[in-house]
Amino acid sequence: MSVPEPAGRRARGDGTRAGGDRAAVVDGPLPAFHPVLKDALTFPLAWGTSPIHDFRAWRRAARAKVEETLLVDREDGTPYAPRFHRRAEQDGYTSELVTLSLTRHARVRAALLTPHGPGPFPAVLLLHDHGAKFDIGKEKLVRPWYDGARLASAQAWTERCFSGRFVGDELARRGYVVLVADALGWGDRGPLAYDQQQALASTFHHLGSSLAGLMAREDARAAGFLARLERVDRRRIAAVGFSMGAFRAWQAAALTDDVAAAAAVCWMTGLKEMMVPGNNTLRGQSSFHMLHPGLSRHLDFPDVASIAAPRPMLFLDGGLDPLFPADGVRVAHAKLRAVWRSRHAEERLRLRTWPDLGHVFVDRMQDEVFDWLDHVL
Repeated sequence: MSVPEPAGRRARGDGTRAGGDRAAVVDGPLPAFHPVLKDALTFPLAWGTSPIHDFRAWRRAARAKVEETLLVDREDGTPYAPRFHRRAEQDGYTSELVTLSLTRHARVRAALLTPHGPGPFPAVLLLHDHGAKFDIGKEKLVRPWYDGARLASAQAWTERCFSGRFVGDELARRGYVVLVADALGWGDRGPLAYDQQQALASTFHHLGSSLAGLMAREDARAAGFLARLERVDRRRIAAVGFSMGAFRAWQAAALTDDVAAAAAVCWMTGLKEMMVPGNNTLRGQSSFHMLHPGLSRHLDFPDVASIAAPRPMLFLDGGLDPLFPADGVRVAHAKLRAVWRSRHAEERLRLRTWPDLGHVFVDRMQDEVFDWLDHVL
């Protein structure tokens, strides 16, 4: 009769246990043969590797492949049918809530901020982070004038991540229309419990759909809603986000031409460099919001972001960010730089790592994003 191995007994780096037998799983959730799987990822559809040499044709093929892996159909024929309510006058701008259909399945409530004065205005699709904090979504970025009960939670989040600022309100004061909606599970569409995320994603996959794909489709649709507002100059719409919101920002730029520019703070890496022992991605749960099944057989993260080239893009990263190893950031930045250089558009791509910062979007980073938006829009 075999004796179960003590729970504390670990596999060695070569995939074998101390007793010499082959381990099936190493470093927690990694299969022992994970190096073989990583080596097999060559990203054959990446620009410069793909057999498609015409950039416009490559963009169409790459976007089509991403859309295929979303597992969620487009919503081109679904009316937004917006309903505006809870309007309030602020210092230099007007706040209102808008309820609209981002898909045919549900109505979503979003915050919409509009500067005072004659339009049309440039606009920002502002995309909230994950943060394992689900009681607030849009309220992480816009002061909840409509809900005093959420104000304390929202203010605490801004102190933790944003130097006490509500980024959406700051942008509205600077002359931008701002739209920010709750993703599924956050704010009015939650709250989701942390340990329910994996089960929710599994349920979507069993139903032939995708949690990450739904988020991607909704974000692209939100950009389309902005582009159809009379108060917005549809040629000057940017997507901006921090953390998961940064992933959503460059993804939206890749999926829709309604986004003219994107600023992504603290979410860009090479996939292989991120899939290392101890990385947060290996825990599952939150990673399912950013996981499109099968996409890595074709494209790496920076390859997807490059579909937006040569539009203006800004990527800010923290040198002390524990979620994104420096090697992964360097690999991703190099890939991005090569694509924009191939389009003779290097001046439209800004890549910067703040060596003294971690996973945050503090005031000095915000100021750089604001100035960059003023320049490119």
